[in-house]
Parts: sequence; structure tokens; C-alpha cells
Amino acid sequence: MHSGCYSEAGQRKSNKNSQLWYEQPANVWEEALPIGNGRIGAMVFGKTSHERIQLNDDSMWPADLGWDEPAGNANDLAEIRQLLIKGKHQEADHLFVERFSRKSVVRSHQTLGDLFLNFEHDDITDYRRELDINTAIAHTNYRSKGYQISQKVYASHPHRAIVIELSSESPEGFNGTIELGRPNDAGYPTAKSHIGDDMVLVMEGEVTQRDGKIDSKPTPILNGVRFQTCLKVLNENGEVLTKDKSLMLKGVKKATIFLVNNTSFYQKDFVTQNNKDLQQAIAAGAEKIKKEHVKEYQKYYQRVELFLENESPDSLATDQRLERVKNGETDLGLQNLLFNYGRYLLISSSRPGTNPANLQGLWNQHINAPWNADYHLNINLQMNYWLANVTNLDELNEPLFDYIDRLVQNGQKTAKVNFDCQGTFVPHATDLWAPTWLRAPTAYWGCSVGAGAWLMQHYWVHYAFTNDLDFLKERAFPAIKQSALFYSDWLIEDPRDGYLVSAPSTSPENRFFSTDKKAVASCMGSAMDQQVIAEVFDHYVQACELLEVKPPLLEKIRKQRKSLRPGFVLGGDGRILEWDREYKEVEPGHRHMSHLYGFHPGTAITQSETPEIMDAVRKTLDCRLENGGAGTGWSRAWLINCYARLFDGDMAQQHIELLLKQSMYKNLFDAHPPFQIDGNFGYTAGVAEMLLQSHEKELIRILPALPSKWENGYIRGLKARGNITVDILWEDGVIKQVDLTCPEKKQIKMIYEAQTIEVNLTAGKTFTFRN
Repeated sequence: MHSGCYSEAGQRKSNKNSQLWYEQPANVWEEALPIGNGRIGAMVFGKTSHERIQLNDDSMWPADLGWDEPAGNANDLAEIRQLLIKGKHQEADHLFVERFSRKSVVRSHQTLGDLFLNFEHDDITDYRRELDINTAIAHTNYRSKGYQISQKVYASHPHRAIVIELSSESPEGFNGTIELGRPNDAGYPTAKSHIGDDMVLVMEGEVTQRDGKIDSKPTPILNGVRFQTCLKVLNENGEVLTKDKSLMLKGVKKATIFLVNNTSFYQKDFVTQNNKDLQQAIAAGAEKIKKEHVKEYQKYYQRVELFLENESPDSLATDQRLERVKNGETDLGLQNLLFNYGRYLLISSSRPGTNPANLQGLWNQHINAPWNADYHLNINLQMNYWLANVTNLDELNEPLFDYIDRLVQNGQKTAKVNFDCQGTFVPHATDLWAPTWLRAPTAYWGCSVGAGAWLMQHYWVHYAFTNDLDFLKERAFPAIKQSALFYSDWLIEDPRDGYLVSAPSTSPENRFFSTDKKAVASCMGSAMDQQVIAEVFDHYVQACELLEVKPPLLEKIRKQRKSLRPGFVLGGDGRILEWDREYKEVEPGHRHMSHLYGFHPGTAITQSETPEIMDAVRKTLDCRLENGGAGTGWSRAWLINCYARLFDGDMAQQHIELLLKQSMYKNLFDAHPPFQIDGNFGYTAGVAEMLLQSHEKELIRILPALPSKWENGYIRGLKARGNITVDILWEDGVIKQVDLTCPEKKQIKMIYEAQTIEVNLTAGKTFTFRN
């Protein structure tokens, strides 16, 4: 958008929406501030006497012990299907778990440990800590006995290091120790520290998990990813000495701490790589590292800018603003900040060459994390990446695709051995090593078969946003083909109506009452399974057409697609059926809304092509809410996206305010509770969805769900499908200007309220609409 579209006041105020700040140190982990370079990161507490910087590496996992598929085979699958045909759902659930869910040791992502800076500062005044998400630097500033003390912490991607800059104006300087440590695992030490050559503080160890369990019995994993953390201090004035297994600062007025970490997951010779990273960081120096860090980070962050005109008190600290919202105030600036924060967190936890963001992104203080901080594939990992393309962060999808490729490869064995199917099978949850067998004691949360098709959507969406035909051919199509192959073999004919259905089939983590009033999960074709299979079939066919190929599978998929039971079937009350028949729900207000997958994040239900289903979607959401739904942060974020798709900006805004009131920690981490990062990512995607939609064919909707409270603002740099960059300026709730830019010639329709505008885009030139 041309700079003339921005008011100077707007530009100045928008900078306020890039800072989280506080008037006191973090008392608990959920108040600390996150930094990360995609692979390594930290949570900065900002303490004045015993500073804690909790460290993270995305590859800290117990060992891959090797794995064999469960005992189940095609005969067992046929027996389960016969039970379902006879209406014996409970028996089918039991057999599904018994034969196809492997009783495995559950592995957890783990903390790397802690860096402690033990400086006994007292008489503290003028305290302020902040995270500047425009520069990705955490600052702590205060006075001790009247003298200024400052700390800067950042994680540099170009230099593969965390850097901590310390300065003191006190004539006594810094006096105290620097230590590295790691929590015990069930009482056992997990790392050793020592002083190495050239006064480098070293911590090294191997990941264990002594509280791993199988059949509720401890099953220790005594080896795993090996790691080494190295820390070097460069000082001005004073001395750096050694004391036992720590470094000691004496009278140091300025110091730079360089910290690096490498693991055996990424590097066979990780110790050599660690030394190389440390020496390169030291040679570069803090000023060069910081300059290149900010430049490289802003290459991503500054692609998009949102400004919502806001009367809220920017002079208040972030936690104070959050408290005001919880007491009923509206703070558009905080909503704006949270949108930016989601982009910051993805940039900081997902970079080309790293692992994808897990349930906690990158930031985890536990040896045994909640839900193992693993990869849940029935919405959570997917939600982590909803924002990537639309907020112009296409490259950050690469770790996701690298990981799915591993799942696709491993799942080919599971598909063949357990189900006698071609293609690949992907379970509902997995971990760093990408195992693909089911692992759950119950069918309703563990025996989902739709995850593979859901993951395939991300390949297709990435192609749709980038128009990268090479990506479609070389990366997306091979994966989509494997998924389509599996579901093609998996489907059976339902003898009740002749439709092709997925069986056994569940709706993730939800249950219904069978005819004998038992709470059960398995059925003949849940809504979600039917929807995701239809979608992966459609994308396979479309990919074949775009790539101009006609493999033998193509005609079979086309034929099966016509015989699939529809994924959207209405019940007697006008709602979408979640299962194959109109059963009574065990939890009418369940947090998952999987039976609306084809509406969002799918694209099968749209205003332009299926308007008759839109009312049913709303009724379905209304029923969930009337029965206490959306109790978790990520579920609330999903609702924001859904109401954006329903063009109901005020309802989306209501859920934004409820997210802030009910599901937000002081550091603006999403509270499931406990912390799950998908709510942060889902929120940012939802805001983008409120401002721009492009999921309908050759159609872009501008401000489709603008809340009445968002009277004045602008968004710069959003992406629409077709590789179109979109800038929007509005005043008094009305569009003033829209700029569309595309690197290739394209013809589209742009819709704003009741207006439909035919747009002919010229390659490399900006089309401007003024209202």
C-alpha cells in the first residue's frame, strides 16, 4: 500500500503493538518472555538477583527405541467392520484399541535446562522488562542502589546462538556466578557441567525419560538425543574467574554471553559443530550479531502490519491491560498485539531446517511435558500453521512439510502391515521420530484415521497461495498421492445405503450414545472422515489436471469420489450430523468441531457455492456454545475462524474478547490450560480471516467479517490465494483503499459487502481500488 494511505499517527501507534512489557520480573514460567531462532530458544524471567533464562532446543527427545506395528491385520479390520454393521459399537471400539493401538512408551519433548545469572542486586527501582517483537529482543532494565542495570537477550538465526548483553553503571559492576543446570529425571541427574578450554562453561548429557509408562508401569528410556551446551563470556573491565562448575564475574561493568547448543539429532559430530558455532559467534561480536539478527528476523516480521485505531491506555503494562480486559474493558491495541505475537512466535519456532512447532512451539520447561509437547494431528499441529501463508510466511511451512514427508514414508509400512492398504497411514499423534502406529487406551481420542488427509490440506493450501507448480509436482503431489491411495483402499460400501464410507471411523476425541445407551466412538463414516477423504480425493484429481498426468489411480479416485457418502448431512434439527446417523451426543458442547472441517479449515462449504449449508453450520456452532463449548484456548481460536467464515465480525470479536478473558497467561501465551501454542497461532489466523478471504474460486473477499468496534485501521502485506499481496485501509468501518499486487497476470473477482468488482491484475503492477 502506498505510504500516503497511512496516517502518521497510525504509524506511530502501530509501534506500540509490538511490545509486551511489565513492571516486575516473572514469578512463574507463564510470565516469562520467549525468544527463539527456530531451533533453539529461551524463556527470559527478568529477575534482578537470581535471573533464570530457561533454555530450549526443538530436538530434545528420548530415544527412538525402534517400533513394530501393532498385532492387528486385515482380518481384524474386517471383524471390526462387521461389528459396526451389526450396530455393536462398543465391541468395535474395544477391538479397535486391542488390535490396532500399540501399547507403547510415551515419549515427551524436554527442556534443555536453565541458565542462572546470580547477581545479588537490591534496592530496585525503575524496573521494566519487555519483549520487542519488532526486533525479537528481550530487554530488562532497572536501577540497583540508583545505578542503571540492563540486560538484552536474543536468539540469532544467522549465527545459531543466543546472546545476552549485560551492562552496569554501578562502580562495583556485576559480581556473582553464571551457572548451567538441568532438572533431574525422576530424581536422577540428566546433565553434567564443567569448565572447558578457554574458560568455556559446558553442559552436556543425553536425554532420558525414566517416567515413561507402558500399561501404567514405569518403562525408563535411558538413552536418547545427546546434547552439548557451551557458554563463553567476554567482558569489559573486571574479571571472569572460575568457581567449581560455574563462571564468576567480579567487578565486570559490561559483559556479553554467547550460548550455543547442538544435538545428535541434527549433527553426528555435534560437539565439533558446537565449537564452530561458538567460535564464529565470538568472532562476529555482539553488535554484528544483533544487527544481522534484527535484519534477518524483520525480513519475515515486517512483511505484514496491522493497525487498529485504539483508545486503550498504551501507557499501561501488558498484564495490567489484560486484567482490564478480564474486567470487561475492550482493548483493540491488545488484540492487535496478540495478532503480531502469533507471527513472532511462528518465526521464532519454525524455520527452514528445524523441526516444526510442537504443542508448545519450542518453549517447554518440563522433563515430562503436558501432552508430551508432541505433535497432535487431529487439529493442533495443523492449527499451528494456519497463519503461515496468509500472513506472508510461506517459507515457515518447510519444517512442517519435512516432517509430514517422514510420516508419509513411515506410514507406508503401517498401512500395509496393519490394514493391507496401499499408500500411507498417519495416526492422531506422534513425536520427533514420526512413528505412525496408533497409541491410545480408548477409541474416542486415540483411534482417528483422518489425520493423514487433514495434513495433506497444507500441501494444497501452500500451492494455492504460492502458485508454485514445481512445489506441487515435486513435493505436494507425491504425498497427496500416498494419502489418496490409502483412503482408496480403506473405504468400504455401507450396506445400509450403498455409499462408500470410512470404517471404523471416529470424530476426534468425541463420543455418542449407541442404541443401547452406551458411550461409544466408532461408526461407519464420521462427518470429518468423509469430508477429509473427499478433499484429498479432490486435490488429487485437481493436481493430476494441473500437472497434465493421467495415472491409473485417477479414474478409480474419480469414481469413488462420486460414491462417497456426503460429509455434510443435516439432522432433524437442522444441524450437521457428526457421525453416520443422528445419535445423541455424550458432550453436546465438545471442544472439537471436527464435523465442520469442510467448512473450516476446509473449503467445501462456501457462500458462493453452498449457501444453503451456511445456516446449518451456524446452528451447529450455536448448539456447541449453548452447551458450554470452546472452553479451551485453541477451541476458541477455531471459533474465531469459523465466525469469520460466516461473515459475522461481531461474533468473532466476542470470541476474541473471551479468548483474552478466559484463556490467556500474562505473557500472552494461550492457556488450554496449561499452555498450548496453537491458540496463539489460531488467533492470528482468525484475525487474518476476518480481514481477507480467498478460499472461494477466483474470488477475494475484502473485510468479510469486520467487527463494528474495529472502526478505523489498515492491514498491509496479507496474502491471498493466487500469490496476491493485499493491503487494505478502512475508515468508519468503510473501505477507503485496497491494493492488490501479483507477480503474474490474473483475473479475479473482488467482493466488498454487496459490491463485486472484476479485477484484471497485470504482472508486477499494483491494482488500486478507492472507495
